[in-house]
Amino acid sequence: MFLLWGLANNMTDTLLAAFKRIMAMSDTQTSLIQFAFYGSYFCFALPAALFIRKKSFKSGIILGLLLYAFGAMLFMPAAYAASYGFYLVAIYIMAGGCSVLETSANPYILSMGSPETATRRLNIAQSFNPVGSIVGIMMSKYFILDDISLYSISGTYAALGLILLGILVIMLFAKMPMGRDNGQQDGVRESFSRLLANRIYRRGVIAQFFYVGAQIGVWSFTIRLVMQEMGWRESEASTIYLISIIGHCLSRFVYTWLMKWIAPARLLMIGGLLSTIMALCVAFGSGTGNILLIALILVSTFMSLMFPTIYGLALGDIAKGEHPNDSKIGASGLIMAILGGAILTPIQGYISDTSGVYCSYLLPTFCFMVVTAYAVYATRHFAKRKV
Repeated sequence: MFLLWGLANNMTDTLLAAFKRIMAMSDTQTSLIQFAFYGSYFCFALPAALFIRKKSFKSGIILGLLLYAFGAMLFMPAAYAASYGFYLVAIYIMAGGCSVLETSANPYILSMGSPETATRRLNIAQSFNPVGSIVGIMMSKYFILDDISLYSISGTYAALGLILLGILVIMLFAKMPMGRDNGQQDGVRESFSRLLANRIYRRGVIAQFFYVGAQIGVWSFTIRLVMQEMGWRESEASTIYLISIIGHCLSRFVYTWLMKWIAPARLLMIGGLLSTIMALCVAFGSGTGNILLIALILVSTFMSLMFPTIYGLALGDIAKGEHPNDSKIGASGLIMAILGGAILTPIQGYISDTSGVYCSYLLPTFCFMVVTAYAVYATRHFAKRKV
């Protein structure tokens, strides 16, 4: 499951470059793709949490796969209609499925096994997310960007929808453990009250909002930036995007290994500082050629631990506390924070249109600073508790 939504996320990133050429759109207009995708994450997360709270984690995964497949299949009629609005609807439904999958799978991973290693366990599972990203970029590179047309886009997504239906059938018959649960079913209002009173969780949601905005902004405009800096075509520039995701994937395994000796909050602080520095190098790197490309790749490499680590730090105490069912509602808050990708990416697109694509990377720079500040707070928080 972690691989599958990584695939959708990064295939969607490449659509910005594709639609810019097909429909002659501005960066602000193409960024509506990310608004639809990550706005859907926000809208579906809480209903998904309430659904799995009433049913089960497995039921959430089945529902997520169904929506994901349906949205992908809608790309084909969108091509026949040649309607950008229709595509946005298909993306919205597909992303809704991914939101349900994430809201189900992340707390499920935290609930299975020792609470002390929950953050490491989530990092291991999340390591398969960029593997899916690599697959998605390869599919985009060879089936979409090499021959950009509405039908190459739609055919690729429709084929993915058929694969998802096959996985859905397998999951229907798969036996899955229930996950740790103390059987308490307090009201939703009580769960919200406890979550809002929890500072490490509340600030984690804010940090996650800005991290996702940074990640999506960095990746959404990578191809555009490389094309402008190096004078390459979309398919050539996507190679740098692919290398960035490979670095993101490999470094997540490294970060997970380092967590044996270095506290997750401290690693998050180091990754935040390095990502901030690299994003600044990109923002002011116009005309530096390969130096800019290296900085762009290193941004993805250093930020790779952020999503699962923020998630684990914010939700870990809740999952192992007196009210572990709160983690299902808490998970929805952290997934709703993915709204950062919907809100901040169009802002970055506007900056790119008005001040240049290089200058637009100052927005991810600020976002990484917010994540670093959360890491500093979390380090002090857990140091006081000697955790």
